[in-house]
Amino acid sequence: MSEKFRIKGATPLKGEVSIGGAKNAVLKLMAAAILVKGATKIYNVPDLTDVDIMLSVIEGLGTKIKHDKIEKSVVIDATNITNITAKYELVSKMRASFIILGALVSRCKEAIVALPGGCAIGERRVDFHIKGLEALGAKIKIENGYVHAKVHRLVGADVYLDIPSVGATENLMLAAVLAEGATRIQNAAQEPEIIDLANFLNTMGADVSGAGTSEIVINGVKADDLHPIEYTTIPDRIEAGTYMTAVVATKGKAIIRNVFPGHLTFFNNKLLKMGANIKLIEPTAIEVSCKNKLSAINFVTQPYPGFPTDLQSMAMTLLTTADGVGIITESLYENRFMQVPDLRRMGADIHQDRNHAIIKGVKKLTGAILSASDLRAGASLVVAGLMADGTSVIENLHHIDRGYENFEEKIKSLGGKIERYVDNSEVNLTEGLHNEAHL
Repeated sequence: MSEKFRIKGATPLKGEVSIGGAKNAVLKLMAAAILVKGATKIYNVPDLTDVDIMLSVIEGLGTKIKHDKIEKSVVIDATNITNITAKYELVSKMRASFIILGALVSRCKEAIVALPGGCAIGERRVDFHIKGLEALGAKIKIENGYVHAKVHRLVGADVYLDIPSVGATENLMLAAVLAEGATRIQNAAQEPEIIDLANFLNTMGADVSGAGTSEIVINGVKADDLHPIEYTTIPDRIEAGTYMTAVVATKGKAIIRNVFPGHLTFFNNKLLKMGANIKLIEPTAIEVSCKNKLSAINFVTQPYPGFPTDLQSMAMTLLTTADGVGIITESLYENRFMQVPDLRRMGADIHQDRNHAIIKGVKKLTGAILSASDLRAGASLVVAGLMADGTSVIENLHHIDRGYENFEEKIKSLGGKIERYVDNSEVNLTEGLHNEAHL
């Protein structure tokens, strides 16, 4: 049996929706919590399968976990770390859990962490993580699918990243917190989630400066300088962008609450250029609407503050029915156009040439049976289903559940016609074959 979405499209989304805590921030905050002895409490924690996986990884180290899904909080008591191994069974399910490497090396001076897995959106190697940790003094071996890092003492160093990798920046920040002297990360990632991690660490007693710029400096502190804290995660800018896209796609009008508009400046500008209306009504609330047919645009995905690759598939969905021809260049991941075959099945006119997608707007999309291939591609198909004529069915919801909390309930609150259901046809088919074998 598998869960699926059934969506009846062409209904404008209207009302209000509140954005949850940022998945790509809270996972790293939870890893950072193991740096300190005692109980750290994190608020605004979204109810996601990725969060559950990360908590299982951390709990496997010997920490005590209390996850209150009603309060949307997590307490991580890392007084005792009794295990330094993060097993393949968990790390392979979610790439972000590899961030535990830097925190474990910092706290315990040794870590054994499985090489990461996650969505199949392209090659995302860990070379930058390894080279950075080696620059701080760690000795690293890779054997049988595990990274084994060990160090007598971590010493600050200057580390230059060939690309502004978010994961590598975060791993090095966590490792450098307790290193001797200063660590300087050059060409660092500048995402809001990096700033949130730095704020979390500084609140805990660390000394991190420059987060949000291309150079981050971490002055090492003593373990006794760190203390447990309470901290609230920033809102999820990608979730916000997804709902904004859904409202625009359906020619609706809605208020998006608990959002930091400054985290979406580049994306907002592109929506405005296409013909959407975005109005700031409160410091953390915007009104999004669209009445007219959208105009095609061109864009290139870039590291923050450029156009976010995580919203590329959503923008592609908008372009499928826009006036004119739009060109998307995906500069970060080679397999990030996995939504294209399904959009074509709905009637989209998309030509793909390696990392370029040329989208010629059509009059409308029509409902079809679709399959989520990864987290963001899956979300874009939900948006496509909401804007299409007719009914769409979306399979492989486990990808979508990794990053969207109560997705169908929030869409329903905006008037969207969506339901999650269990498909019993596979069971019926199996029973039929079983009965047939006995005839």
